[in-house]
Amino acid sequence: MSENLKRLTGQGVSIWLDDISRERLRSGNLAALVRDKQVTGVTSNPTIFASALSKGDAYDDQLRDLTVRGVDVGEAVRAITTYDIRWAADVLRPVFDATDGVDGRVSIEVDPRLATDTAEKTVAEARALWWLVDRPNVHIKIPATVEGLPAITQALAEGISVNVTLIFSLERYRAVMDAWLEGLEKAKAAGLDLSKIESVASFFVSRFDTEIDKRLEKIGTPEALALRGKAAIANARLAFAAYEEVVAGDRWQALKAAGAHPQRPLWASTGVKNPDYPVAMYVDQLVTSGTVNTMPEKTLDATAEHGSIDGDTVRSGYTEAWDTMAALKQVGIDYDDVVRALEEEGVEKFVASWTELLGTLESELEKAR
Repeated sequence: MSENLKRLTGQGVSIWLDDISRERLRSGNLAALVRDKQVTGVTSNPTIFASALSKGDAYDDQLRDLTVRGVDVGEAVRAITTYDIRWAADVLRPVFDATDGVDGRVSIEVDPRLATDTAEKTVAEARALWWLVDRPNVHIKIPATVEGLPAITQALAEGISVNVTLIFSLERYRAVMDAWLEGLEKAKAAGLDLSKIESVASFFVSRFDTEIDKRLEKIGTPEALALRGKAAIANARLAFAAYEEVVAGDRWQALKAAGAHPQRPLWASTGVKNPDYPVAMYVDQLVTSGTVNTMPEKTLDATAEHGSIDGDTVRSGYTEAWDTMAALKQVGIDYDDVVRALEEEGVEKFVASWTELLGTLESELEKAR
């Protein structure tokens, strides 16, 4: 077991794996990561499933059965993905039980084509996934678009645990936290057990640097270039500062007294995109208790081998974070335009990934005929 990973969890950071596949489950690899590398949760997305489907033979038996039944590709994708999510949830159930339902969570995403559609459709999709997986330790991923906010509230109000995804801006993050509080308040009013409802808020990290670095390089001044690789960590640290403000407030304190769990900030997109940056920078620089860091296995291994885990690196960095944001504005970076572009691009990528998944599955079903 890596000392770095032990130190990270010792600081109160939950390590989740941003990957899933039938082969990983069948081989016992996920169970080994839980046992040996401090992994206490799993996140998934359509790209991950598309990649898993296109490799090896782990899905062949189920694909043949689906072909014999003559199901359409939409039903097939739900059958395959929820099977893997149920299996992963069962692997992580001991963690779920040992942590009173805080960790041991596995996330599955609503159809991303609904991200800018009505909240009613997203809630219906969330309910369907909740019923299909039928495990208490599942998270339903709902995007933090404007249209997604009321769906987040309604899902939580019905007792569905939610992973809010695609958060880039501080303003939207505050809206997400408001939607979370409102959902729990409605659940409380309906007499639901708040201790059974769990939520995380996935704040995207590396994509923020990728977008801003591109703009800084276009500006090209020494002052601009000196800010490369600093924006994402600053943005995430300020998100945590916003979270601290909310959980210090009366609304949360009343819900906490009623048994609710906090909506932990989850650092997503933590794999380094720029090879010039330290491989574990989005782990090392975002260490603070009460958070989750979901990592692809490459980042997990990099953190184990090369991480530098040395105390809280979030709360101590608030002043530096504000200074970085001020400097970005001074050199000409328009924060609002950046986060708007990232959300639009994020939704487009999620939809493209879903289309890729459907196409991959259709191809695999055809092979199985």
